[in-house]
Amino acid sequence: MFSESKKGRNNETTRGQSNRIGKSTSIKGDVVSKSDFRIDGKLDGSVETTGKIVIGQSGIITGKVTCANADIQGRFHGELVVSNLLTLKSSAVIEGDVTVSKLSIEPGATFNATCAMKTGIKELKSSEGKKADKTA
Repeated sequence: MFSESKKGRNNETTRGQSNRIGKSTSIKGDVVSKSDFRIDGKLDGSVETTGKIVIGQSGIITGKVTCANADIQGRFHGELVVSNLLTLKSSAVIEGDVTVSKLSIEPGATFNATCAMKTGIKELKSSEGKKADKTA
């Protein structure tokens, strides 16, 4: 049922698809990737990815993050740009400027940031215009 060739192909497709910065690691600089990231250590600088960023409970990022989705349990200070969903767990501490499409905040999270929500406003205006045209 399971051949060696299928197992080998599966490992090749998942290998290199995510990156991890461990608890005992501290990085200063800029990171650019097309893969997901999990940060449990400390990063001073910027991260740009088309994937997902996960900041673990011990993770700290100071700088700028640009990503598609983000799950935050740790600390973030700086500019955060998430093109889709930002999820803040109860242990998250966020300070700075945030731009998101969708936002989910669990009770207990600290969110001291200016927040701009994109895309939702444009959809609302276009649907209001259609309703106005039909009633006229």
